[in-house]
Amino acid sequence: IKKGDTLREPQHTEAGALMTFDRVIANPPFSLKKWGKEEADSDAYGRFPYGTPPKDAGDLAFVQHMIASLNAEGMMGVVMPHGVLFRGSSEKAIRQGILNDDLLEAVIGLPAALFYGTGIPACLLIVNKAKPASRRGKVLFINSELEYEEGKNQNKLRQQDIAKIVHTFEHFEEIKRYSKVVPLAEIEENDFNLNIRRYADTSPPPEIFDVRAILHGGIPVREVESEYIREEILEDFDVSAVFVRRDEEPSAG
Repeated sequence: IKKGDTLREPQHTEAGALMTFDRVIANPPFSLKKWGKEEADSDAYGRFPYGTPPKDAGDLAFVQHMIASLNAEGMMGVVMPHGVLFRGSSEKAIRQGILNDDLLEAVIGLPAALFYGTGIPACLLIVNKAKPASRRGKVLFINSELEYEEGKNQNKLRQQDIAKIVHTFEHFEEIKRYSKVVPLAEIEENDFNLNIRRYADTSPPPEIFDVRAILHGGIPVREVESEYIREEILEDFDVSAVFVRRDEEPSAG
């Protein structure tokens, strides 16, 4: 463990070059201002092949430092604010470079208020310099923003929440309204935007108001047969029977 300025004066060096590691894990400061863009523009270690981020948001400078600190088989996980997923200009160019080199393995959305000092939701970027052949040309998006234990001042992930994230990542699994495997070509079509909800949206479908049901009572058949309601709501109840009334317009009561 060495204390220092990671971006201006990296401490883990050897013979004038960065040391490299099998695993790199970090939670750098979010959107650090005055992080050292001037020095980074002429970096002696060649850590910024995709360009340098804005001077008032050093997030992707830390990401590139970590990538440069990985060996050829290395893998990293870093906590980032969601802004790095969709902000434009130089940050878009950096995302594009990382994606074109097929380094990004997963983007994991986390619930809000998990970390001290900020209530904003964060995400995990998983970078792998040796992606398995079956995962090349793809990125796994996991949206776990709704799965947590609420606390008075700070939320936390329960063991089952962590286990679900890990299982989904390890199996590179698609789960409806939770995770999605997206080919790089689709991300390129979306202008290299990595906004998690664009690919793994947890939002329920828009509510359709049934005037007849509102006036006369009953549940519209459309809602009874809704895949979303069946999966997300009815499974929480012991429903022994549903009585369907067929009138001029289908509804259920």
